[in-house]
Amino acid sequence: MKQKLKHILLYTFLILGGFLMILPFYWMVATSLKSGGEAIQVPPTWLPSQWLWSNYQRALEAAPFFRYFLNSVLVTVLSTVGELFTSILAAYAFSKLKFWGKDILFLILLATMMVPGELMTIPNFVTLARLDMINTYWALIIPWLASVFTVFTLKQSFESVPDALYYAAKTDGCSDWRFLWEILVPLSKSSVVAVMILKVIGSWNSFMWPLIVTNDKNLRTLPVGLQAFTTEAGTQFELLMAASTLVVVPMVIVYLLLQKYIIQGISRSGIKG
Repeated sequence: MKQKLKHILLYTFLILGGFLMILPFYWMVATSLKSGGEAIQVPPTWLPSQWLWSNYQRALEAAPFFRYFLNSVLVTVLSTVGELFTSILAAYAFSKLKFWGKDILFLILLATMMVPGELMTIPNFVTLARLDMINTYWALIIPWLASVFTVFTLKQSFESVPDALYYAAKTDGCSDWRFLWEILVPLSKSSVVAVMILKVIGSWNSFMWPLIVTNDKNLRTLPVGLQAFTTEAGTQFELLMAASTLVVVPMVIVYLLLQKYIIQGISRSGIKG
């Protein structure tokens, strides 16, 4: 009886937590389909009295969201590919190769994770300014081509592959480059996909850095364009919610389709026998 009661309480807590998590998203979508008056009505309505799908068309016409979308896709794809490439190489070196000072260097890298990201904003901005890269795509991409967290996660995953497999491949004449891309990466696919998804979501939702390093409207990504849209749209909350939905939905779809890889990847990299 006590065990059954525990299960009931657990599922009740999980259902309540899930409801609280999905409520803001539901409210955003519902408001995006309301009229201007109903969007600010007090008390609010849970369902639109009239479903105005035209709000999405109006939102797209009010700002160049297609341009913002292309910018977000470009920055997300290039920064994700770049970070995965550099992190896979670094993780391979730290997990399989032997060289002087490897452990000390890895500890120094881990120590940098304790430095708040906000603390690096000014040094990164000054560096890019001296390289004359402010207000360019390079400023949106280059600072995010490496990640200590991704290196650490992939290192843990690579170390779960027995060293005997590495030495056997080397004995058969396999190069390090070939072993990495044809054996090690495929065996660690879940971890690679997990960090890729986390990187894609983080890059897609990035707001502060693109806002700082760009002032050209043609370089705006979706989060920055959405912030500008709040000023341009004024108090048209239904259009604001429609634009917000267009920004959020792609990442929600990506997460729902690939969430199992996040769980598998993190669990695999965090547990090592």
